[in-house]
Amino acid sequence: MCFTRQADEERNYHIFYQLCASAHLPEFKALKLRTANDFHYTKQGRNPVIDGVDDAKEMSTTRNAFTLLGVNESYQMGLFQILASILHLGNVEVKDKDSDSSIILPNNAHLSVFCELMGVTYQDMSHWLCHKKLKTATETYIKPIPKLQAINARDALAKHIYAKLFNWIVDHVNKALHSTVKQHSFIGVLDIYGFETFEINSFEQFCINYANEKLQQQFNMHVFKLEQEEYMREQIPWTLIDFYDNQPCINLIEAKMGILDLLDEECKMPKGSDDSWAQKLYNTHLKTCALFEKPRMSNKAFIIQHFADKVEYQCDGFLEKNKDTVNEQQINVLKASKFDLLVELFQDEEKATSPTGAPLAPGGRTRLSVKPDKKKAGQASKEHKKTVGLQFRNSLQLLMETLNATTPHYVRCIKPNDHKFAFTFDPKRAVQQLRACGVLETIRISATGFPSRWTYQEFFSRYRVLMKQKDVLTDKKMTCKNVLEKLVQDPDKYQFGKTKIFFRAGQVAYLEKLRADKLRAACIRIQKTIRCWLARKKYLRMKHAATTVQRYVRGHQARCLAKFMRRTRAAIVIQKYQRMYVQKTCYRRKQAAALAMQCILRAYMARQLYKALLREHKAVLIQKMVRGWLARQWYKRSLEAIVYLQCCFRRMHAKRELKKLKIEARSVEHFKKLNIGMENKIMQLQRRVDEQNKDNRNLSERLNGLEISHATESERLRTELTRLRGAEEEAKSNGNKVTTLLEELERLRKDLQITQKEKKAIEDWAQTYQDEMEKMISELKEQNHLLKSEKHNLNRLIQEQSQQFTDKMQRALKEETQQLESDLNEERSRYQNLLTEHLRLEEKYDDLKEEITLAVNVPKPGHRRTDSTHSSNESECTYSEFAESEEGSRGGEDVSKGILDMSLFLKLQKRVSELEQDKQSLQHELDRREEQFQRARARDDEEHKKARGAELEYESLKRQELESENKKLKHNLNQMRQSLRGSGEAGSARSAAPGSPAYTVLLDQLNASNEELDVRKEEVLILRSQLVSQKEAMQHKETMTEPLPYIEDVQKLTDAKEISQAYVSLKETNRSPFPDYHKLNEDGELWLVYEGLKETNRLLESQLQAQRRSHENEVEVLRGDLQSVKEENNRQQQLLAQNLQLPPEARIEASLQHEITRLTNENLDLMEQLEKQDKTVRKLKKQLKVFAKKINDLEGGQIDVSPGQTTDEPVHPVNIPRREKDFQGMLEYKKEDELKLVKNLILELKPRGVAVNLIPGLPAYILFMCLRHSDYVNDDQKVRSLLTSTINSIKKILKKRGDDFETVSFWLSNTCRFLHCLKQYSGDEQFMKHNTPKQNEHCLSNFDLAEYRQVLSDLAIQIYQQLIKSMENILQPMIVSGMLEHETIQGVSGVKPTGLRKRTSSIADEGTYTLDSIVRQLNTFHSIMCQHGTDPELIKQVVKQQFYIIGAVTLNNLLLRKDMCSWSKGMQIRYNVSQLEEWLRDKNLMTCGAKETLEPLIQAAQLLQVKKKTDEDAEAICSMCNALSTAQIVKVLNLYTPVNAFEERVTVLFIRTIQTRLRDRKESPQLLMDTKIIYPVTFPFNPSSLALETIQIPGSLNIGFLTRV
Repeated sequence: MCFTRQADEERNYHIFYQLCASAHLPEFKALKLRTANDFHYTKQGRNPVIDGVDDAKEMSTTRNAFTLLGVNESYQMGLFQILASILHLGNVEVKDKDSDSSIILPNNAHLSVFCELMGVTYQDMSHWLCHKKLKTATETYIKPIPKLQAINARDALAKHIYAKLFNWIVDHVNKALHSTVKQHSFIGVLDIYGFETFEINSFEQFCINYANEKLQQQFNMHVFKLEQEEYMREQIPWTLIDFYDNQPCINLIEAKMGILDLLDEECKMPKGSDDSWAQKLYNTHLKTCALFEKPRMSNKAFIIQHFADKVEYQCDGFLEKNKDTVNEQQINVLKASKFDLLVELFQDEEKATSPTGAPLAPGGRTRLSVKPDKKKAGQASKEHKKTVGLQFRNSLQLLMETLNATTPHYVRCIKPNDHKFAFTFDPKRAVQQLRACGVLETIRISATGFPSRWTYQEFFSRYRVLMKQKDVLTDKKMTCKNVLEKLVQDPDKYQFGKTKIFFRAGQVAYLEKLRADKLRAACIRIQKTIRCWLARKKYLRMKHAATTVQRYVRGHQARCLAKFMRRTRAAIVIQKYQRMYVQKTCYRRKQAAALAMQCILRAYMARQLYKALLREHKAVLIQKMVRGWLARQWYKRSLEAIVYLQCCFRRMHAKRELKKLKIEARSVEHFKKLNIGMENKIMQLQRRVDEQNKDNRNLSERLNGLEISHATESERLRTELTRLRGAEEEAKSNGNKVTTLLEELERLRKDLQITQKEKKAIEDWAQTYQDEMEKMISELKEQNHLLKSEKHNLNRLIQEQSQQFTDKMQRALKEETQQLESDLNEERSRYQNLLTEHLRLEEKYDDLKEEITLAVNVPKPGHRRTDSTHSSNESECTYSEFAESEEGSRGGEDVSKGILDMSLFLKLQKRVSELEQDKQSLQHELDRREEQFQRARARDDEEHKKARGAELEYESLKRQELESENKKLKHNLNQMRQSLRGSGEAGSARSAAPGSPAYTVLLDQLNASNEELDVRKEEVLILRSQLVSQKEAMQHKETMTEPLPYIEDVQKLTDAKEISQAYVSLKETNRSPFPDYHKLNEDGELWLVYEGLKETNRLLESQLQAQRRSHENEVEVLRGDLQSVKEENNRQQQLLAQNLQLPPEARIEASLQHEITRLTNENLDLMEQLEKQDKTVRKLKKQLKVFAKKINDLEGGQIDVSPGQTTDEPVHPVNIPRREKDFQGMLEYKKEDELKLVKNLILELKPRGVAVNLIPGLPAYILFMCLRHSDYVNDDQKVRSLLTSTINSIKKILKKRGDDFETVSFWLSNTCRFLHCLKQYSGDEQFMKHNTPKQNEHCLSNFDLAEYRQVLSDLAIQIYQQLIKSMENILQPMIVSGMLEHETIQGVSGVKPTGLRKRTSSIADEGTYTLDSIVRQLNTFHSIMCQHGTDPELIKQVVKQQFYIIGAVTLNNLLLRKDMCSWSKGMQIRYNVSQLEEWLRDKNLMTCGAKETLEPLIQAAQLLQVKKKTDEDAEAICSMCNALSTAQIVKVLNLYTPVNAFEERVTVLFIRTIQTRLRDRKESPQLLMDTKIIYPVTFPFNPSSLALETIQIPGSLNIGFLTRV
């Protein structure tokens, strides 16, 4: 309401003043703004400037806030353009044309600017500002309006535009601040005007006071309700408190025929006026309502008795302000604008739900939701036609519904003075505000009861000084009652509740007075004692000071006397020595003068004699030298000529010899001599392997001899058994009659003749069938050949097309995937860095807290003072119930910590939400790319299917023909069996005896026919297998060209299994005995023979299967060997190609390096073979012992056993297990056992015992089973408490034992397993698809723990980072010594580079680490993580980080040490890296990306070994060292130092050539690699196949209080 009019010393909305202050900016020139005093809407308050506020800076802050909320620059300029147009619209002047019409002068400057900014026409806007359209039932009229109505219409339009703009900004802010976090509750802040009464009160003050009446009523009811609940909860007797009820005043305003109702009715009248409305008010309410009065001296005003005071309202302007409607034609003009943002503001929108509401969460979880009533759809377009009073009443009604549905808290703001002066308090004004706000009424209500209250513990702690020792009891409640009875005599002044003591007004002050008197008396006594002690201390200090002064003065005097005596004695000694020195100096001077004179004279005489002798000697010497010089000159000339000839000849021979030596030094034989020790070792190992092989052969021969002897003995026993059985059969046969045998023999002969005839017919039929089948097979082969040729052509065409398209799509998909993965890794790395920073701040906070705890040894007892108005102000607490319930579940430490870190937590949460949104967008993009690729692949599949349709149909027809032939075979076989059975039954009266020759011949013929049928049947199966193999080959080719095979077509070919079923049925029929065998075989002989044949067949089949398996294994081994040979061949070819490209010298070096590497690998292979041979020997020894024992047992067991004897086997007792109960995979525990559970399962658990003896991840399974039970009983407090305790305990144990790699690895594994369990049993479909039906029944049913999964994921990231730090601390001392300093290949490094001092190692010789130390440590890390059940993907990430640390530290030390940059050291590094790669290969970790982290180190080693002279060498180095930066390459070349005289340093020109070629690279100038980088970690979902109900809890964990449900 202050938009178009402002009171004195007030301003309009700040944005208008900020725009005017920023009008000088270039981007605001087009808005044509001026100062705030030039616009009507900003100058009415006559105070446009606020002291200490810079509107230009505030404008910059506003724009930054818009940018932060996602409003881009173009939208911001559009908003400022609309706001500027509103200012110009307020300056449009309207002139009177006559009494009933008005006009706007042509070319009005402000209206022109308004139309230009808003994109509307000047004529339409100027016309409709001064006219309005009236509609009747049949016609429409355009009526001019007077000046006052035109100005009101202009202001209403401005307010309407601003309201639309404000709603648009609110919608965009809500969208920007929308979070995906599930909403349980909300906190709303309502800031309203207080009660207003001025000299002239109008419609604005009426609406504000009406709202205050409604809020005061709600406030009174709320305070009364709180008091009532408090007394009932504490069971205090009380009576109803009377308080002021302002419902009559509210009815006067809003009831039917109330003030607002009459105002709306008057607004609807065609000629309604303020005067007529006032008369209606007088007639309606003056005599009926006591709260409504009429002023004595006015007929245009009325008085209302509000709860705070009487207010007189002037009726002028009420109707116009209540209407405040916008002309529809003006809205239509704005909708027709060319300004897009303006059109967007006036679009019809659906009314959104209240911002306090929240949708129902998925999964049936309950969420708090408070929603006001929705408006009808038809009201949205007519919103501007409602009166202001009606809109205000509806809005107030919605507000009251929201307040009644929530828990309100009140903050009363009191203005100290009306002049905005600092440190000035106006008591009258404050009391007036207190009365107007209803605070005094609240105090009165509270004072009638018990306004002051204490808990028993607080009362005891506060007034303990008033109690005597005998009054203190163990029961605090009884103690407080006894003390109060003594201190307060009137029992009506206080009441005892269940947990609190309630006092009347003034009683707490009385108790405080008693307490203050008691403390004052104690203070006086303490002061007396302290003052006495201070005076005595002062006296003792003065006495001690006087004694000390006396002692120092006497000592000073004694020292002065001793000093004087020493000086006197010293003066005498100085005089004595001075006089002695003078006399001695004089004597020495005289003696020296005499000696000098004698010396000079004697020297002169000697020199004269010497000169004479010298002249004579020189003359003789000159003669000798001249004569000798002449002779030597001739000799020298002759000697020089001879020596010159000798030098030329010897130089020629020396050059030749030097060249030979250089070639020999660089050859392989030279290095073989250097490595003669290694070859000796290899020879020794080879001899040892030969000896082991010899021993193995001896053992094998011995084993074969034993097996042969065992077989011989078995054959002998079998022969003896056969002989015994034959004797038994002869004894039985002798008992039969000879006549019966003869008759049976005659009958069998006749049957044999009949059977021979049938056999001949069957053989003829079989021969005919065989010919037909051979013909059919030849035809099938020809057709198959044609089909294969056609298929080959089609496959070739399809392969070429699909290969091109596949390559293209794969390249595009690979590029997009790499980009998305890099972006995702960057976001994940930033998020994990934020988590690390958060963890560091938490640790810093814990350290500071511990220091404060240590500093304060004896905490002083404190008391939280509560004034007498505590009960009335208790409802005005600023904390919400939701926050209190959440914080109440944690300990005091967590509460304080959460309060201090809340700002950081909110920032992290906001950053995490942004990262999640980016992650989702990247995932959507990746899914979209994959869908495009899948669609393209599906199109190719359709083309393939169309191309192959014809041949598949043809093959299916052939398959049907073969099936029909097989059915015929089956039918013929059944007919033959029936005929045989019929002939057998017809001749049963004259059947021969079992075992007779005729019966045997008949069975042989039947078996022969069956075998012949089997041969035919196998031929059919072979033909079918050939077809299937051809289809599989075709499928294999298609698989090589296409990612998706044609599985459906192959299944169509293999679904029909009649042929195989017929074969199985024939086989089973042949194996099964005939039904009448037992009738024919009365004595059982034929049955025994048949059983023996079956055993023989089974034995042969088992041997055949064993041979087949061995053959398949041999084939697999040969394939593996072939693959390795191919790889070795490819590698040799690559090396050969590289060597051919190198110059001769570098080629020799490369061949030498390859030879050394080959010898080393052979050495390692021989060692492995030796170990395998040792294992084989031990295994054979064990087998030898077992066979020897079996032979002894067999010999001992068959001594006394006869064929007819049988032994009774001992009956062993049978253990009947008890049937297990059907457990549900849950563990029940009591609330008080939670601390014990966490202590035994987390804090005091030793990882080593769990990893060795129990299943991996057992603590995680136990915690989840306890969590399942809490979810099953629907106890949210128990769930929250268990999860919080678990997380805090894991953090505590990691903080305590964070340096122990085993502990950190153990809890990383269990944390990940616990996280996987939460996902696996969460009930989400994406996680349930891996479960069994039983596991799906165990899913959580009541709670959604998605937020806790995020917390556990963050905890796992922190543990992973701590694991990496622990691992780095262990590996750091080993890397340099093992990778660089230690010589793994002895003799390669040779001597140190010339010109370098010997570098001492950082580790002593006895503690030096080697490469084996690093490998053993890596094995230790890997075995620990495997024992703990760490996820394989997580192990790969840890290994990748390990190898990065090894490579980075090694490369950094190589770049800083000149003695390590040589050719031999490069070969040493290459060998060490190959050993690390071998370790990766043994552990099946080659795909984890660890090898790529060593690429910079490998390239640095290659750089040390390659030739570094020509431009071709520079080009090869630039293409080879793509993982090294330019600075690193140049540094290695500068540090390269030759080891011997045959190597050369790298020239400066070559280094400059390298720099020139690499200057276009875009890379970091950093020289050293960052060893602190931690790759972002991910935790892929790894479901567990372990059933929860099968988990057994061992007693060693000491958690017997858990109960399985």
